[in-house]
Amino acid sequence: MPVVPLARRAGTRTAVVAALTLAGTALSGVSALAAPIPGDNGDVKIHASTTAAVNQRNDPKVCDFYLAAFNFDAGEQINWTIQTQPEVPGGATRTGSFVADPTGMGRTEAVDLPNGQYKLTWLTDQAHGAGKFKVFKVDCPTSKPTTPVGGPPAGGGGIARGEAFTPVTGAAAVGLAAVAGTVWFRLRRRPDGAA
Repeated sequence: MPVVPLARRAGTRTAVVAALTLAGTALSGVSALAAPIPGDNGDVKIHASTTAAVNQRNDPKVCDFYLAAFNFDAGEQINWTIQTQPEVPGGATRTGSFVADPTGMGRTEAVDLPNGQYKLTWLTDQAHGAGKFKVFKVDCPTSKPTTPVGGPPAGGGGIARGEAFTPVTGAAAVGLAAVAGTVWFRLRRRPDGAA
């Protein structure tokens, strides 16, 4: 291994220390640039009506729902719009606003929309851009479950519903009455056994 003069080693150390100092300065500057800009750090989530307001998940397919806000600046006003996706002239549209509480959270009342695909866009009073958006789907059952009409299948037991019976009218009623009367008289015998 060759011997390097002491003066030359000192110059190399100085160069290494200078390079590390510059790198440290550059890295500290990057972290300052990566910090969130006030007004652009919040997020709005679509929550099913059964999702807790503090839960930060997003529900992209809902029926009954509300909007929940997270990580906004305290007192920041969030203005939101929901439109059909793709946009349809005369399609369902909802708009509103709410203010973030001191913890940066907020929520709307329940939002009601017909089934379809929608785009939520929000912009705050402190934002630096065109706003942020999410696409989601409203998918509610079209009707409630129905119970079958009529009696149970053969051998199923149970009671038949009233709609399964039809009234007896006209000649059929007279015939049934005559048959019933004959059966009744036939069953009523005198105690001595004579008919």
